[in-house]
Amino acid sequence: MIQDANILITGGAGFIGSALAERLHAHNRITLFDNLHRDAVRSTNLLEHPNVKLVRGDVLDAEALRTAAADADIVVHMASIAGVDTVLKNPVLTMKVSLIGTYNALEAALASGRNRRFLDFSTSEVFGRYAYKVSEGDATSLGAVGEARWTYAVSKLATEHLALNYCKQYGLPSASIRPFNIYGPRQVGEGAVHHFILRALRGQTLTIHGDGSQIRSWCYIDDIVDGIVAALTRPEAVGHAFNIGNPRSTLTIYHLARTIVQLAESSSDIEFVPVNRTDVELRIPNIDKAAELLQYEPKVNLEEGLLRTIQWYRSTLG
Repeated sequence: MIQDANILITGGAGFIGSALAERLHAHNRITLFDNLHRDAVRSTNLLEHPNVKLVRGDVLDAEALRTAAADADIVVHMASIAGVDTVLKNPVLTMKVSLIGTYNALEAALASGRNRRFLDFSTSEVFGRYAYKVSEGDATSLGAVGEARWTYAVSKLATEHLALNYCKQYGLPSASIRPFNIYGPRQVGEGAVHHFILRALRGQTLTIHGDGSQIRSWCYIDDIVDGIVAALTRPEAVGHAFNIGNPRSTLTIYHLARTIVQLAESSSDIEFVPVNRTDVELRIPNIDKAAELLQYEPKVNLEEGLLRTIQWYRSTLG
């Protein structure tokens, strides 16, 4: 349990950041630092609460970030360029935000002199195209140099090293999380679940890139928030990276689309379009380390999570 802490969440207005703020804001003071490029917080009542403050800013602005972190006991660094299409269009900015933004966040946390936990958000993309029950100790795969898809993974792997080396060299109590395919209410951006549910509820055709045989493990938003809170509170987390996901909720993209159409009671068709980019074929985490050190265990099965998400989108769409 976290209480009476000043918590800075970069990228805090986003999908995962706003969900974390909802979990923690009743007993803590939360600062959401975000450029509002992807704004999920507007779908909540968070900004009406006296414990929550939104600071509009960019992690590339070192001074603004240092000011926001001046009294932070905890820094959760989520800000990044996300979504495959966005990364492909902005590979240089992707790397700048990851590398320079994380450096700025670490320096701001160190300068505050009071930070008792720094949590860096990495990505499951560091495992490359084929990731079957991968553990944190397995070799990462960076992909071919020049393929824009992997600029995100390369830069995120670098930020993991940076955060954990700030722990080793400067004593900043840091940890890193690699999230695996998170979904749920208020998701914004390019996620498959978000895309499929919106189109299914509107009776529109669901589009799958490739033949739909790509395999993913899907993790409901409440479960990753559990993992984040554990990484922020358990002393065993310091100095480690953790896979956070739900290997039990694993299926192909095609099966995911079919399941959503069925659960939404939709008449939508499914179409397949050619893949014009490098894709990840298989992504299933091993979460034994998180289970052992964080006592982490995902609780929401895929059908239940999809039903909750469909219900939220249906009520939002009216």
